[in-house]
Amino acid sequence: MLRVHAPSEPREAPMPSARAPRPLRVASHLAPAVLPAYALAARRIGERLGRPAELVVAADYRRCVADVDHVCFVCSIPYLLLADRMAMAPVAAPVLAGRRYRAEPVYFSEVVVRADAPYRSFRDLAGSRWAYNEPYSHSGFVVALHHLAALGLDASFIGAWVEAGFHEDAAHLVLDGRADWAAIDSQVLDLWRRWRPDLRRRLRTIAILGPSTIQPVVVSTRRLGLADRRAVLDVLLTLHADDVGRHVLAACGIRHFVPVDDGAYDDIRRMLAAVRRAGLLPAWWSRRWKEISGAGPTLSRRSLERARARPPAPIPTPRPRPRTSAPRSSPSPS
Repeated sequence: MLRVHAPSEPREAPMPSARAPRPLRVASHLAPAVLPAYALAARRIGERLGRPAELVVAADYRRCVADVDHVCFVCSIPYLLLADRMAMAPVAAPVLAGRRYRAEPVYFSEVVVRADAPYRSFRDLAGSRWAYNEPYSHSGFVVALHHLAALGLDASFIGAWVEAGFHEDAAHLVLDGRADWAAIDSQVLDLWRRWRPDLRRRLRTIAILGPSTIQPVVVSTRRLGLADRRAVLDVLLTLHADDVGRHVLAACGIRHFVPVDDGAYDDIRRMLAAVRRAGLLPAWWSRRWKEISGAGPTLSRRSLERARARPPAPIPTPRPRPRTSAPRSSPSPS
């Protein structure tokens, strides 16, 4: 609050002010196309908690491991790999605008190729170059491997693995002819089609994978008490309740947020478990996660029990082929 002092007799020296509140750290690990919604949420949460908010676009998942942030927008795979090791809990997830989302917190992954490519079905992609955004993304990586497993295919189906960084980067690799296909988050693709109508002519969808539960907003249970966590949830649930909030969310393809809990991600658990049983995760996937997190990417006992509760049909478990492109760090996970 601005305090204005009228001219008067010299005043006594002011008492030392109370310590300024510590910043509320909010991190996004998701696609930059939706960053305005995350920025609005961060500001509103900070205002509710009486703390200045700092929004960070994370370079990798080491921030999650270090538990330095109060609130994170994060993909479901890192959440599941870290949930029982770190003090994090999902509180909310977005409901996307569009009839196909059925007013539920779900999304899809669209397998896209160049419009002039000869591919007409997923099976036609055998031996081709796959551009994925980053290896701990569900919509860009794990769900595609799950589809391979469901079709009874092994890793030899993939001719080359090409890491891009963001979903947008993966799509550009396809458009530029440096890759043949990519699995793109449907929210990102919806926005791209809105902003760049030419993509409707240049990219063609040959398969739609999903629906899957959409990425959660997680909070640190070590850094935020129960009352503050409830306040975060309330802010997210009412973000669409005013004109500014509705406008920003709509620009990002979001209708509103709804509450979610750990059980909402059982579908992702089952898919990841099926991919592992099929032997489709390359060896570097686990090694790289260990470098990031300091431990192997193991699901907890609770997660394994959930994954086994309704196992899919048995899947062949061939030995995967080595990756043909050298693994590298993603510019930013999504």
